[in-house]
Order: sequence, then structure tokens, then C-alpha cells
Amino acid sequence: MKTLVGEWEGKTGNGGGIQVSYRLVSGGTALMETLHPADEPEMVTLYTADGDRVALTHYCSANNQPRMRSAPISGSPQILDFSFVGATNLAGPAAPHIHHLVVTFEADDHFTQNWTWRENGKDKTETFRFIPKKSS
Repeated sequence: MKTLVGEWEGKTGNGGGIQVSYRLVSGGTALMETLHPADEPEMVTLYTADGDRVALTHYCSANNQPRMRSAPISGSPQILDFSFVGATNLAGPAAPHIHHLVVTFEADDHFTQNWTWRENGKDKTETFRFIPKKSS
């Protein structure tokens, strides 16, 4: 995921604009993602190594912090599939929250994210497609 460091721009499934940036923090031990959909507040996700997995905490504009973990990985995977393992500040399992994330590395110059929002046991997936941000 460290190859994502930099600025990216993209489109949501309904054609809206979205910006995302990545930077290494904590001495290079964590990757901080700052996601800013055009019509929503900015959100932060921190990715860290967790043995042979990648763990994340998503600091959501819904005022909760879902935690997810990938399946065991080796080499340079094309897909990272993150499953929900818990959350802080979540009123209960039916409360609205991000529940699943799939990051697909399609090439050096683009990638996608599929975020799954769960509310009252029903899932809705939103796909974001990103390319490097063009310099002004």
C-alpha cells in the first residue's frame, strides 16, 4: 500500500468527485489515508501491518471508528479484502457504519476502493475509482 503515497482523484459510482491522499506517518509504520468525497466531510483511515495481515481503523464522519483486518497476505497482492472486527463509538451492531472494504490495485496509475456501508443489517456498496491527481 505504500506505493499509494501521494495525491489521487476519482469518481464515485454516481459520478461525483472524490479526492484521496496518502502519507506515511509514525516513522513509516502506518499509512494515513485522507478521503474527501465532494459532498461529505473528510475522513481518515490508518493502515498498519498486523503480522501477515493489514489492519485499519477508519475515522468516519458518522462519528464511529470501524476496525478491519485483511486476510493473511504474501507477496504483492492485487486485492486487499478487509473484514470488520469491531468498532469504537458504535451504538450497536445495527447502527450505521462502514463494514467492509476491498482495495484493488489495477495498475501503477489507478486503483479502486469498494466500501460497504451497513445499516440495520442491510449493506450498500460504493465504488471509488482513482487516478493520480494532475499537477496544476
